[in-house]
Amino acid sequence: MNTKLERTKVFRDPLYGYITVDYKIISDLIDSKELQRLRRIRQLSGVSMVFQTAEHSRFTHSLGAYQMANLILKNVEGIEVLNEYEQILFLCSALLHDIGHGPYSHAFENTIQDSHEDMTIKLILSEQTDVNRILRICPTLACDIAAVISHNGKFPLIEALVSSQLDVDRMDYLSRDAYFTGAAYGHIDYYRILRSMKIVKHKVLIRASGVHSIESYLMSRYHMYFQVYYHPVARAYECILEGIYARLKDMVEANETVDASIEAFLKVVRDNDDVLSYIELDDAYVNGFIKQLTKSEDKILNTLANAFQNRHLFSFVDLNNNPTEETIQEIKNKYNEFTKRYYYKETTVSAVAYLHSKKSDINDIKVLLPNGDVKSLDEYSPIIKSLTQTSYKKVDRIYYFED
Repeated sequence: MNTKLERTKVFRDPLYGYITVDYKIISDLIDSKELQRLRRIRQLSGVSMVFQTAEHSRFTHSLGAYQMANLILKNVEGIEVLNEYEQILFLCSALLHDIGHGPYSHAFENTIQDSHEDMTIKLILSEQTDVNRILRICPTLACDIAAVISHNGKFPLIEALVSSQLDVDRMDYLSRDAYFTGAAYGHIDYYRILRSMKIVKHKVLIRASGVHSIESYLMSRYHMYFQVYYHPVARAYECILEGIYARLKDMVEANETVDASIEAFLKVVRDNDDVLSYIELDDAYVNGFIKQLTKSEDKILNTLANAFQNRHLFSFVDLNNNPTEETIQEIKNKYNEFTKRYYYKETTVSAVAYLHSKKSDINDIKVLLPNGDVKSLDEYSPIIKSLTQTSYKKVDRIYYFED
């Protein structure tokens, strides 16, 4: 498991310069079918309908999260508390944390009603996958990575570093998504953050001198959510997909013929434990059958597939802008109960700059004071304390399709 490559493998990257691979098991995982599949899944799904350069893949983000883990191992004081097995576990968990994402990601999750985290665990533990075969070089490794992904408390430090309010996942995707969208909000000083981190008693602490970089990071994340991830036009694009998926699902349940090749998709819809069918699904697969559906005899599929191909997006009304009841009713009256399922959606998105949950330490960023005392970030920083009380934002929208 800890076999080193004869020569360090490198990947060019716009954020880090080089991403470095020293362990053979990491190199083998990168070459696995499941990780290579992520090359064919966009990181930001419908966001590219707004930010046209957001074409980067979940593969590039997975490598980036791995490299961020690498940088933590090389730069964070006290990280030597992890032995070599735990360091490899950390690197593998960072690399594999997103392999369960489906095509166009969250729109697909809504259809199969299973989270990408659960699918990631299934792919890691299934003896049918390349990833599992590679991990079996060590009898405990697959189960331990699954434990990290599921947050079961077995490796609390690694869990916090892989998935928390300040983790390798977020630190990479904020920087990467900002770079590829051209948005200014997501740029963070991650080297300063890493230099500010210190591991004490298996917990991640931030030195008081580094709090400004954490404040900036949290505000960057907050702005990225509303300016990029929750952009209404991106959501309008995903509404088309959800309408297509819903119509396909209904037709199959009614034993109606679908005039497109969607066998793998149907197998997963019927059984989301079918991992071999699941790894056949990627953006290219969905794009392919949607292109076939542009000639479908089913009016709804035909309409939505052509809308998807030609960027004819759902319209939307922001309820926070207080539209009149007449306006809302006029929109609803366009559809009957049948067509409403495919052409009309009510959505809510929300975010807060900093979430300090009293129930879970993993969402509590801790500050190490010069005298050795430890405080929660919102207790130490007046800015963050104010944001916990004032930054919560919720946006309700109605999306509707006009042919």
